[in-house]
Amino acid sequence: MQTIYDWVTVAIFGALIVLFLHRSTAQEEPKDNIFQYLPACIGCALANYVGNEGHGAIAFAIIVAVLAYVAYVLKPFNLKF
Repeated sequence: MQTIYDWVTVAIFGALIVLFLHRSTAQEEPKDNIFQYLPACIGCALANYVGNEGHGAIAFAIIVAVLAYVAYVLKPFNLKF
């Protein structure tokens, strides 16, 4: 945990874990599948790697894409698009 990319991507990954656990323990049947979390997790790993290699703009773009994917596909906080 030495760079900002480490902190940001671990925070996003932690939020994904909390979202998954919250939905998997809910009373109603979850509307999402565990495989829908995979692209966001891979995106976090890729953004962290790219950022640590010195490509900050690309890492930032990947992080924005991951957040957009989470908002559009996983819909935390019952977001409507």
